[in-house]
Amino acid sequence: MQRFGRVLAMVAVGLTVMMTVVDVAEARRAGGGFGSRGSRTFSTAPITRTAPTNAAPIERTMTPRPNSATNPATNPAAQNQTANRRPGFFNSFGGSMLGGLMMGGLIGMLLGHGLGGGIGFLGLLLQVGLIIGAIMLAMRFFGRSQRPAYSGAGASARSSAAASSGASSFRIPNIGEGIGRGASLSGQAATAPSASASSSAAAAGQADEIGVTQRDLDRFEAMLKEVQAAYGAEDYAALRRLTTPEAMSYLAEELSENATSGLKNEVRDVHLVQGDVAEAWRENGMDYATVAMRYESIDVMRDRSTGRVVSGDADTPTEAVELWTFLRKPGAEWQVSAIQGVQPSL
Repeated sequence: MQRFGRVLAMVAVGLTVMMTVVDVAEARRAGGGFGSRGSRTFSTAPITRTAPTNAAPIERTMTPRPNSATNPATNPAAQNQTANRRPGFFNSFGGSMLGGLMMGGLIGMLLGHGLGGGIGFLGLLLQVGLIIGAIMLAMRFFGRSQRPAYSGAGASARSSAAASSGASSFRIPNIGEGIGRGASLSGQAATAPSASASSSAAAAGQADEIGVTQRDLDRFEAMLKEVQAAYGAEDYAALRRLTTPEAMSYLAEELSENATSGLKNEVRDVHLVQGDVAEAWRENGMDYATVAMRYESIDVMRDRSTGRVVSGDADTPTEAVELWTFLRKPGAEWQVSAIQGVQPSL
């Protein structure tokens, strides 16, 4: 039976690996967002004034999807269940031994004395009752001794620490706030922001954990134009410099598919209309910033051999709203790590 169980386990592992490979291949061919947002890859970024609706989920990513339902590291309920399943003496070997002794004793009494005498039968019932009572008493005693004391101490400490630390007063400047067409991020707002813009800025300020500066925002705007220009020119060297290896792999895949289909994507005249920071955080020594950007551009698909426009308008700019996540490693420049589309609000 043990050998048969090992064979079944090996078969199950093989099937799991095959299904994982198929799922990854299907995800790469699917649409939606791509790249990685670190531990927040599969979480929804906060909505902002620029992106008032949720972005498309990241479907093409190399980040493992956490199984929160069964992962004890991310699910407190699973932790409690795991703690409750810790084997005690009466739950593992001791329970099996006592069960075997009971069954052995009962069988021995039946074989040795039978059920012919009423006294013997009552004695049998009395012994069984005493054994069961002793087991229940011991299990209750050991179960009570294994309960963790002051289980709410950690939660109380965290709640008191959160209550004592106030929200950050740093205000993240909005990309393009109050800026007209053709202006840059370095300019200041000409008019006072509206109530919705103020609330959006306040929410963004609370979501900033690293202190995004105006210099960072100017760089984000410049990278929007540089990445679009490199993509339209099929400049792989520039894309490798501006994006993470994972994001570069997806962009290169799209360019390869276009070339295979005899098409070329032309992107030019990129102009940022509005933008703001959805959230910024630090993990594993790296800085992340997810930025909502609404921009206009000439975006058409041309036949690679004839130059004929296959889709899009070569004279009229189109508008797009996207979430771009930027990653900065220690001592390095920002790179694009993920891009997600946002459906326009009705």
